[in-house]
Amino acid sequence: MSYSVGQVAAFAGVTVRTLHHYDKVGLLSPSDRSHAGYRLYSEADLVRLQQILFYRELGFVLDEIAAMFKDPQVNPVEKLLARQQQLNEEIARLQRLAEVAERAIEVQRTGAPLTPEERFEVFGEITFDLSYATMAELKWAHSEGQREAMARADAHTKEDWRRLMGEASAWRAELLAVFDEGESACGERAMDLAEEHRLHIARWFTSCPPDMHRRIADDFVADPRAFALVVPPAQQRPGLASYTRKAVYANTARHAGDSTNGEENR
Repeated sequence: MSYSVGQVAAFAGVTVRTLHHYDKVGLLSPSDRSHAGYRLYSEADLVRLQQILFYRELGFVLDEIAAMFKDPQVNPVEKLLARQQQLNEEIARLQRLAEVAERAIEVQRTGAPLTPEERFEVFGEITFDLSYATMAELKWAHSEGQREAMARADAHTKEDWRRLMGEASAWRAELLAVFDEGESACGERAMDLAEEHRLHIARWFTSCPPDMHRRIADDFVADPRAFALVVPPAQQRPGLASYTRKAVYANTARHAGDSTNGEENR
């Protein structure tokens, strides 16, 4: 039995134009023509079309499908296994995106409910980077410290944030002064500032033991968004993030009684 192009298009849920294109590129040519020259498809043609649509649904491009049909050396199972791996990776990627979206919603809801004017008044040039906050949420999702920090941040009032940011602003001014005056990151003033920063985190967010403080300092260097939460870009200097990290390491070593001055050569 033969079928017209319109009938096949209706069976398969594709357009007549698609069938014409498959014919043009040699992927699916009808087995017969009517006396008037119209395309006529056989049962075997329909089977081939089903195969084409199956591979298309899996994401194969037409050239790949044509190669599988033309080359007897091509193993369809190997192609399908490779595509299965790609699909599994894509599923994992989409799952991570779903988690990011969920975390972004949580982060967006966290914190004192401030108007834009109040937020600028309290936070000034320190900007809230949602992408970084979300990434941090994912990175430390299983950390008790992260959960505590988020819970305490959520409970802060506007006045709490005002005091918190006031402390941070005074600390930042002192850090910039020490850096601009050329004092060593392993000197007393810089180490004292590192200790103040650690205690500031503990006071307002979560306990911050030295190893955790080092990880935070590592982020200052690894991700500009992290350091921008401490020193806004307009106030930053070249090398300041590394300087701050070195001071944190030096302060940790000081408390540990380490004479290496906190890995000064890091």
